[in-house]
Amino acid sequence: MKGMIFLAAAILSEVFGSTMLKLSEGISAPLPAAGVMIGFAASFTFLSFSLKTLPLSAAYATWAGTGTALTAAIGYFIFQEPFNLKTLIGLVLIICGVFLLNSKHADAADQKAQLTIEI
Repeated sequence: MKGMIFLAAAILSEVFGSTMLKLSEGISAPLPAAGVMIGFAASFTFLSFSLKTLPLSAAYATWAGTGTALTAAIGYFIFQEPFNLKTLIGLVLIICGVFLLNSKHADAADQKAQLTIEI
């Protein structure tokens, strides 16, 4: 549970950093540029804490996939960036990939639990 909380904080920090990157105008606006550095530093710190208890492939895929989806939503709703069928299909594929990676680890945990019970 603690790993998931750190992962959620990593995702939100990454989305914040990405949003500030858009607002920083090529890192020329000082306040958003500071937000970029703070957001990404916090994101990688929280991600590293989450990896103490979560598998790397599942945590990284969740972090990257969810961050991508949230960043696309912010781009559409806040910055009026285009959102078309190709974008939607790409996001759906990312989410499906994250689901498959996470289900692999859930299956492995179930098998380990069954082996523990049988022994």
